[in-house]
Amino acid sequence: MSIYDTLNDRQQEAVFYTEGPLLILAGAGSGKTRVLTHRIAWLIDQIGVNPWNILAITFTNKAAGEMRERVDQIVGFGSESIWVSTFHSMCVRILRRYIDRLGYDTNFTIYDADDQKTLIKDVCKYLQIDTKMFKERSLLSAISSAKDELVTPEEMTLRAEGDWAKKKIAQVYTEYEKQLKANNALDFDDLLLKTVQLLQTQPDVLEYYQERFRYIMVDEYQDTNTVQFKLVSLLAGKYQNLCVVGDDDQSIYKFRGANIMNILNFEKEYPNAKVIKLEQNYRSTSTILNAANEVIRHNTGRKEKSLWTENGEGEKIQFRQFDSAYDEADYIVSDIKDKVNSGKREYKDFAILYRTNAQSRIFEEKMVVSNVPYKIVGGVNFYARREIKDLLAYLKTVDNGKDDLAVRRIINVPKRGIGLTTIGRVQDYATEREISFYEAILAAGSVPGIGRALGKIESFAALIEHFKAEGERMSVAELMDEIIDATGYVEELQADSDEEAESRLENIEELRNKIVAYEESCEAEDEKSTLSGFLEQVALVADIDSLDEETDYVVLMTLHSAKGLEFPHVYLAGLEDGIFPSYMTITADDPAELEEERRLCYVGITRAKENLTLTCARRRMVHGETQYNKMSRFLKEIPLSLLSTGALFKKEQTEEEPKVSAYRQAKQAFATKAFAATKPAQQFTVTKGKGPGYDVGDRVRHIKFGEGLVTQITEGGRDYEVTVDFDTAGTKKMFAMFAKLQKID
Repeated sequence: MSIYDTLNDRQQEAVFYTEGPLLILAGAGSGKTRVLTHRIAWLIDQIGVNPWNILAITFTNKAAGEMRERVDQIVGFGSESIWVSTFHSMCVRILRRYIDRLGYDTNFTIYDADDQKTLIKDVCKYLQIDTKMFKERSLLSAISSAKDELVTPEEMTLRAEGDWAKKKIAQVYTEYEKQLKANNALDFDDLLLKTVQLLQTQPDVLEYYQERFRYIMVDEYQDTNTVQFKLVSLLAGKYQNLCVVGDDDQSIYKFRGANIMNILNFEKEYPNAKVIKLEQNYRSTSTILNAANEVIRHNTGRKEKSLWTENGEGEKIQFRQFDSAYDEADYIVSDIKDKVNSGKREYKDFAILYRTNAQSRIFEEKMVVSNVPYKIVGGVNFYARREIKDLLAYLKTVDNGKDDLAVRRIINVPKRGIGLTTIGRVQDYATEREISFYEAILAAGSVPGIGRALGKIESFAALIEHFKAEGERMSVAELMDEIIDATGYVEELQADSDEEAESRLENIEELRNKIVAYEESCEAEDEKSTLSGFLEQVALVADIDSLDEETDYVVLMTLHSAKGLEFPHVYLAGLEDGIFPSYMTITADDPAELEEERRLCYVGITRAKENLTLTCARRRMVHGETQYNKMSRFLKEIPLSLLSTGALFKKEQTEEEPKVSAYRQAKQAFATKAFAATKPAQQFTVTKGKGPGYDVGDRVRHIKFGEGLVTQITEGGRDYEVTVDFDTAGTKKMFAMFAKLQKID
């Protein structure tokens, strides 16, 4: 029996179609990775394609690793020649070889989000930009969007003519790029953008990679942005053997620049493209799939398909509505614990999914109290921790002395008595002479006003030069040990009585473990381990790559982090209008925004293999205020025949509100009689005894929440408490003098 006989008819069709453009519309759980790996095997075994000529691109290191492993098992000899990588990893490999054509050194540094924030602060300070008017996060977002759309600083400047605000942003973009290049550094968007620029401006490089990659496969194509689309188009331009796999119903990364039109318009870009739909699902029960199908069919911007399975009907979907978010969390954690205690489940079988990171706090508290092991995916990245950033900055300085951010981070870590004034003078000297910060350090004797700090700076420079010399003969792990010993970094931590010190020491040990693991993997693949290689691997790590599916803990994560994963039992929490879909989406009056939220719901539902529980709460604390929300519209799109509903779970006492909240203080004031005051705090706009100017049943308008119906008015000692059922924002309780509600005639 052939390995291809295990595939269904549609899967076989996708595997055997090898020449020309191909769009595989792969529904959730339809075995797309299986199709891609078997397609690679078919190209090598049956078509006779050289493994060297095959490129497979995916979005996460985890997915790339799984694909590589499966290809190795099927193909065996020669599979190591196939390029299986993420977009960013592929671009780094190309740029390490050819970026000197664009005026960079090949040992460039890759800046993470924290590095970018530091750099944009420096840029704003240098340009005297008012960061109250132009938020640093917004500036970085504008720059990222420009790079995603292949817009250079020069083009942005031209487009900004006549618009003062846009000209300021273009000015920041220009300086940001200038400083990146001076630091011989690229941000994540640059990895893609510079590769496209390289292929567009260097015909010989483009020709080389078009010949190299005669057969290209791209996974998760619905998540590609404009620059990724352009990159793939360039590489596939000669032979057109481009196979893209994706599901428009799982396009959920618009906020990162993903362009759903790349997959929806594939046939327009490639008129001779063949389209194959994979609709048989191997993951979930038919009940779960029917719910997903019913929700997603409300979207109009999609390609028609419907998931089905031979797995059987399975259990009904559990739906529970609670009085508060605390009751919701209490039920979910208790339910997990009961199922594990019964001996039928392990903790790793469960995942709790939610719309925003802030929702995790209550679940964490309940897990700790109930002694349930858990892990949050998407929390603080290991490599973003202070001690790890410090030691990596030493490695970056040894590898690329032009990286000013890395050098400035460690010049006084551990403390050497080099103050901010001295650092500022060195930086000014470097800026005036257009040299790097480290080059200015090497010439510290010429820096005006350096004074007694000269000896300390020269000592630091000698230390770095020592590390550079040692790094040429040492392994990365040995160099790390030398840095730790020579700087006394660990000794300083050991002398610290801080409770976090032990945890930080453990993190440093884990960093060393990761260095050794990197070196061992290089040895296994017969590649040379290098400092640049390790730093590159670190820079490309994603949150999802840290998920260990074998460790027995409950996984907590946002819906965006959950795509690509599956669990026997999933709890989808916080299904309320204003939470999911979000309040911003509901009020945006943009159908495309709501459709993206619905796709996110579809992704959440299809993560479940056997059991799915959907929950919502009548009220929850959001941004320090109690919100009363309607049940999510997505819940109402699921037929009742698929649901098993339970009674409202309500406790007599709840921990929802703080002991002394602003709301409680206001309630207390509300209940008391008004007293004469020598200086009234506020002139009320309502008159006691005469009502607030509207009655129960009237339609009113609120400046933030829009229009709604007044359902209750309660008279207190100082004011009226008004309850309004808003059309889009749910039920809110507010005081008339603050609400400033306007009656709609």
